[in-house]
Amino acid sequence: MPITVGQDTSKTRRTLQAGGATVAYYSIPAAEAAGLGDFSNLPAALKVVLENMLRFEDGKTVTVDDIRAFAEWGANGGRNPREIAYRPARVLMQDFTGVPAVVDLAAMRDGIKALGGDPQKINPLNPVDLVIDHSVMIDEFGNPRAFQMNVDREYERNMERYQFLKWGQSAFNNFRVVPPGTGICHQVNLEYLAQTVWTDTDQAGETVAYPDTLVGTDSHTTMVNGAAVLGWGVGGIEAEAAMLGQPISMLIPEVVGFRLTGEMVEGTTGTDLVLKVVEMLREKGVVGKFVEFYGEGLDNLPLAQRATIANMAPEYGATCGFFPIDDETLRYLRQTGREEDRIALVEAYAKENGFWRGADYAPVYTDTLELDMGTIVPAISGPKRPQDYLPLTGAKDAFAREMAETFKRPADKEVAVEGEAYTMSSGKVVIASITSCTNTSNPYVMIGAGLVAKKAHELGLTRKPWVKTSLAPGSQVVSEYLEAAGLQEHLDAIGFNLVGYGCTTCIGNSGPLQPEISKAIADGDLVATSVLSGNRNFEGRISPDVRANYLASPPLVVAYALAGDMTIDLSCEPLGTGKDGQPVYLRDVWPTNQEIADLVHETVTREAFQAKYADVFKGDEKWQGVDVTGGETYDWPPSSTYIQNPPYFQDMGMEPGTITNIEGARELLVLGDMVTTDHISPAGSFATTSPAGQYLTERQVQPREFNSYGSRRGNHEIMMRGTFANIRIRNEMLDGVEGGYTKGPDGEQTSVYEAAMAYKAAGTPLVVFGGEQYGAGSSRDWAAKGTALLGVKAVIAESFERIHRSNLVGMGVIPFEFTGGDTRKTLGLSGDETVSIRGLDTIQPLAEVPCEITYADGTVKTITLKCRIDTAIEIDYIEHGGVLHYVLRDLARS
Repeated sequence: MPITVGQDTSKTRRTLQAGGATVAYYSIPAAEAAGLGDFSNLPAALKVVLENMLRFEDGKTVTVDDIRAFAEWGANGGRNPREIAYRPARVLMQDFTGVPAVVDLAAMRDGIKALGGDPQKINPLNPVDLVIDHSVMIDEFGNPRAFQMNVDREYERNMERYQFLKWGQSAFNNFRVVPPGTGICHQVNLEYLAQTVWTDTDQAGETVAYPDTLVGTDSHTTMVNGAAVLGWGVGGIEAEAAMLGQPISMLIPEVVGFRLTGEMVEGTTGTDLVLKVVEMLREKGVVGKFVEFYGEGLDNLPLAQRATIANMAPEYGATCGFFPIDDETLRYLRQTGREEDRIALVEAYAKENGFWRGADYAPVYTDTLELDMGTIVPAISGPKRPQDYLPLTGAKDAFAREMAETFKRPADKEVAVEGEAYTMSSGKVVIASITSCTNTSNPYVMIGAGLVAKKAHELGLTRKPWVKTSLAPGSQVVSEYLEAAGLQEHLDAIGFNLVGYGCTTCIGNSGPLQPEISKAIADGDLVATSVLSGNRNFEGRISPDVRANYLASPPLVVAYALAGDMTIDLSCEPLGTGKDGQPVYLRDVWPTNQEIADLVHETVTREAFQAKYADVFKGDEKWQGVDVTGGETYDWPPSSTYIQNPPYFQDMGMEPGTITNIEGARELLVLGDMVTTDHISPAGSFATTSPAGQYLTERQVQPREFNSYGSRRGNHEIMMRGTFANIRIRNEMLDGVEGGYTKGPDGEQTSVYEAAMAYKAAGTPLVVFGGEQYGAGSSRDWAAKGTALLGVKAVIAESFERIHRSNLVGMGVIPFEFTGGDTRKTLGLSGDETVSIRGLDTIQPLAEVPCEITYADGTVKTITLKCRIDTAIEIDYIEHGGVLHYVLRDLARS
């Protein structure tokens, strides 16, 4: 399908010759020559957005004034929060968030048909790639058959979902599916899908070159910014609107410059660097901002390590962490198998259009900070947040403090494991997982992990028997070079056998622990720990048996598996005893930087990438054997517990409603700071006693087949019951209770789902109160969808994380922020109040409105709230009941 460009091609459209072809492009220097402003001092990240304005300028959605606003941004010291309409080139999905997105598209086809429209109008207008990477679970580990057994169970559990996705691939245009077992979406994107400079034909049939850009339904879409591809995570709702041709409404962002100097020293890794960057940027405060990395230190930073930093942008709170195009970008594109013509185009385009990072690159930034990479030390992060940075030398003492202050548990309590010759105590590492695209995309840390395993194995060490070890790379290329380097056999020998290609531990797909270990943890109320090379360590995310979770480099994951305990100081205490009876220390097994670099150079080859991605969409025999029936609309199987037709568009008319005041609402929950989308909509396992478990049990689904919340996101009945159901969520309306509970209309404790349904039956609207950074974490559309389906009309918090705020608006739920120093704590909320919010019938973006709180004793307090409907188009979304309703009515009219 041809791309559509703006109407005025004369001022800024030019041609460029590269790679043996002539292409058109939209020139920023030409825009300057046309008198549209001085853009020379803009950061490269912002020039990507400016080029988007030039290409889509039509006098309506994008105007000349929008373009001039970028020159004003530079003149105003990196600030000009003008609302713009941005159109990314493509959309990336993974299956946990992709299945509900395809469910919504299928439901929209039904909905437009009911409104008398054409179902074929519901089709992606922009290319969409969905990578199935979130469904493999670590049921089997530590043996040569682990990979195949986990794949077999994956297909058993998820066949309904895979049949549905195959239907979507055949029913929708511009929609491709990368089958299971290929890799993690962000690593596949970085290594294969991304092009840095994209090309397509326009409506006149001419080839146009433009920056590769995307949005993704996973917050770590930001990883590809390491290759100068501007992308970030959005909710599935926003992504669906983007693929259906709706521009993304955003404010011209501030851009914080992060200057890197020096180079990494012996014994440190890219993971150590990124954990320090996360700590610094969280302290700086970059929510809603772009971060661009610059400085001479980039000359010493391989692209794979840049990608690790870019990947963790959600952890430091930024919209993205961008690295400009330079020589290293070209080297990486060549190494990973991109065509030479494409590499030539990337270089020529970047230099011609002002995107190239040369020695003189010195743009204006809104603000800056600096880090000398020579100061980086080995580190981990935890036990609950990625920004909780811990130098390795202080990790043991930090855990002791957590035991005393946070967990309030005795560190020396031991429980014997039935039938095993060891005891369990708090601090034991029960999960050690090399997982996640964050680090498995980086051959330096993966080869490093393999060398630690090799040296440890040769000295006679192996994992401790209570440690569940796993290796889940982000692409098949990793296995290729670990095998070529002769390192996989040593990883296997100490328990790090391949368990699958996909997201595992870091999204809660850790699988069960050995029952005896799980029982010992529960019986002793122990604080078991995990160490993983992922990006997220929020409460309740990794495993229901694990309370303290630590992020670490892959080599340190191996080291902690050998030590088996967080109460051991790896910097100075032995990992274990070697076969010669002597203690073995970390320094004895740690490789030199030169050892690692030599093996990377020898085994990570262009040919390996080309071979592994040659048939990326074909899949194995299992995928090819998935049956699918065609049809432009989906035949919803009534008995399915995975895929159900959602209720969003039922009985919907052609005309939108109006925004009305909220009167007499009750509180569903009162929540604290840093409530994440994991707390709101968990992805992991759930118990038979939970509302979701009861729903499945009533439909004769056995607990072994429950799978996870994440895998069942295509069924709104499950997801409603799972909303606010995290086992570690704390509702401050209740005293010391963990889990998805609240007060019902009768004041008695009940599940959040049952209380919400009782309030809905009574016609009572609901609100949720929260603290700072409400909705941090993954870009889960179900955190907003579930909130809306429970009957919540407003969320009132001290501050919102960017994606969740947007998702709430996209589902018709209004976000509000406290003003004037008011918080849930100063208001003394107990859950017995009623809440009325007025002034909504005439609401404008970012307006302040009165909120009246009536206490149980009849006292009334009026406070002022800031409405976080940020833009004019978002008011339209709320009036329509959500962004999908807005799009559906628009398409039906056309």
